[in-house]
Amino acid sequence: MKKVSSSIKACASFLFKISNGVSLKPSNTTSTTLQSSTLLSRKISSFGRFLAPIELENECSVRNISTFEPLFMGRRACKIADRKEAQNDKKMKLYARMGKEVVSAVKKGGPNPGSNTALAALFEKAKELDVPRDMIERNIKRASEKGQEAYIEKFYELYGYGGVGIIAEVLTDKVNRAVGSIRSVVRDYGGKMADSGSIMFKFKRARVATIKVTDVDKDQLLSIALEAGADDVIEPSVDEDNIGENSSERVFKVVSSAENYPTILWKLREEGISFETDKGFELVPLTPVEVDDEAMDLNKELINKLLDLDDVDAVYTDQKD
Repeated sequence: MKKVSSSIKACASFLFKISNGVSLKPSNTTSTTLQSSTLLSRKISSFGRFLAPIELENECSVRNISTFEPLFMGRRACKIADRKEAQNDKKMKLYARMGKEVVSAVKKGGPNPGSNTALAALFEKAKELDVPRDMIERNIKRASEKGQEAYIEKFYELYGYGGVGIIAEVLTDKVNRAVGSIRSVVRDYGGKMADSGSIMFKFKRARVATIKVTDVDKDQLLSIALEAGADDVIEPSVDEDNIGENSSERVFKVVSSAENYPTILWKLREEGISFETDKGFELVPLTPVEVDDEAMDLNKELINKLLDLDDVDAVYTDQKD
C-alpha cells in the first residue's frame, strides 16, 4: 500500500507542476512533497489503464485535469466517410468531364453556342447538372489554346476479382497515355484487361435519376416512376452490419430509356421529390454478381485507383453491393 500511495503522490505532483507551469528540471532537493502552503486533494474514482479525473488545488486556483477513453470510429462511420468522399470525387469527375466535352464541341463547331448546337446543348446540360457557367466559359477559352487537341471517348473493359466485370469510361486527348495508365493500375492492383465486347454486353446504357431514401416514400416512388415509363427502380442494399446507418446516405436509382427520362424528371418535380440527374448516361449491370468480402474489398481498391486517373471519368461494375 505504501508503494501505491507513493506512486499516486508522485503522479499528482507531476501533474500539478505541469498545470502551474513549474519547471521539471531537477532541483537541489530530493523532496517530492509539495510546498506547505499548497493543499493537494486527490479524487481518484477508479484504477485502470487510464487515469481517473484528478483535482489539483492551491491557494490561488483550482484546476481539473481529466483523461478520457479514446473514441474509436467503427465500420459504419468509415462507410459514411467513404460515401461522402465518393460523392465529392463524383462531382469533380463530372466537372472534368464537362470541361472535356466543351473543348471537343468547340474544336468541332466553334466557340459560339448560337451556331454550335453541340455547345448550346452543353450549356443546357450544365444548368441541369448544376455545373458552374464560368467553368464552361473557361473551357471554351481553353479549346482555342495552342496544342490543345480534341478529346476522344473510349471504354476499356476489365475482369475484376470473383468474376466481376469492370468498365472504365475515358475521355482523353492522349489515348496512349490513358491506356498506359489503366494497364499500370491493373498490373499493380490486380484484375485483367479484357477484349473489347467481352464485358460490355453485361451492361445496358440507360438514364438514371438518384433519390435519397429520406426524400421519398418507396411505394410512392415506385408508382410515379413506373407510370412515367421507368424501366426499373433499384433499391439500396441492406447491410446487416450497418443497421441504424444514416439513411440520408442511401438512395434509390430510377432507371429509364433516354426517351422517357425527361417525363420521369418532370413527374418527380411535379410531386416535389428532390433528385440528382446523371451526367448524360450510365452503364447499368443486367445481372449483378455477388462476391465474398475479400473480393469486394479488392475490387473496391482497384476501382478507386482507376478513378484516381485523370483520363478516367467513370468506372462501372456489375458487382453487387
